[in-house]
Amino acid sequence: MSSIEAVVDLDKIQADIAVFEEQAAAPNLWDDVDLAQQVTSKLSYLQGELRKVRTLRGRIEDLSVMFELAEDEGDADARAEADTELADVKRAVAEMEVRTLLSNEYDAREAVVNIRAEAGGVDAADFAERLMRMYLRWAERHGYPTEVYDTSYAEEAGIKSATFAVKAPYAYGTLSVEQGTHRLVRISPFDNQGRRQTSFAGVEVLPVVEKSDHVDIDESELRIDVYRSSGPGGQGVNTTDSAVRITHLPTNIVVSCQNERSQIQNRASAMNVLQAKLLARRREEEKAEMDALKDGGSSWGNQMRSYVLHPYQQVKDLRTQHEVGNPQAVLDGELDGFIEAGIRWRKQNEKNEGNA
Repeated sequence: MSSIEAVVDLDKIQADIAVFEEQAAAPNLWDDVDLAQQVTSKLSYLQGELRKVRTLRGRIEDLSVMFELAEDEGDADARAEADTELADVKRAVAEMEVRTLLSNEYDAREAVVNIRAEAGGVDAADFAERLMRMYLRWAERHGYPTEVYDTSYAEEAGIKSATFAVKAPYAYGTLSVEQGTHRLVRISPFDNQGRRQTSFAGVEVLPVVEKSDHVDIDESELRIDVYRSSGPGGQGVNTTDSAVRITHLPTNIVVSCQNERSQIQNRASAMNVLQAKLLARRREEEKAEMDALKDGGSSWGNQMRSYVLHPYQQVKDLRTQHEVGNPQAVLDGELDGFIEAGIRWRKQNEKNEGNA
């Protein structure tokens, strides 16, 4: 716990809180709504982090008292309660320790998540939709706000693709270990012969772009199309051309937003996603240049997790070897074990590369 407190730097958190409290008290704060939301969000997050560290430190200090009282009174129930609290505190410290491992350049950012159906036809589209629900449920469990920017529905079932934001500090660093190809094995509900089907869906996680990132976009290099939003089955859910699709011509990157708001708001959201994709592309190019200077470099490999529903029940991460025997719980958003294992695995890989 002491090492966690040193890494978290409680003095800096308190100093940052004082700065944001002063900004939040400014009478003209809400003249700029975006800035006001950013200030209040960061203030709330920092206050929450400080409260979590202090609460956990208090629980650790209380443990010795609980054990002493149980020992002095010879109370088996009190001893069992103390043992349970000790296990809970150990788990909470381990979870907080994982957060201290998120120290890369963009880890503290909010996240934009893209999910797309890959090989497997209608099963892949259905799997992509289940993955989207899994991440939204995970965010809901943690109290993280989300916003769906765009959903492209498949004809028979599921989705072709979807883009949504997870609006919480460190969402990018946390979810970035989920990037890659996910594989589902099951008896297909769409096959009238009841055959086993393997399908794939891709997950891309991007950091939300901030003004300091300086990703310049030439307006002349954009093609902007507007159209009516649509829902499942192609039914119109909007009577105006408010949905926006932006194509960045030099890279052929296409982004869209149709979350039933005004065209201006949809365009702003689509531009934010485009900025994030261009930033990720720039980072990949820079990393490729650095890897070229090394003797080969390393790769995570693209396929990262398998979800097997038949002939047995298992979800297994192919990088960390972390596995559970309850796929439904995972698909309902119980992802923390996989995410924590992924963050530790990544940190160890980075350490090994640094020593190479």
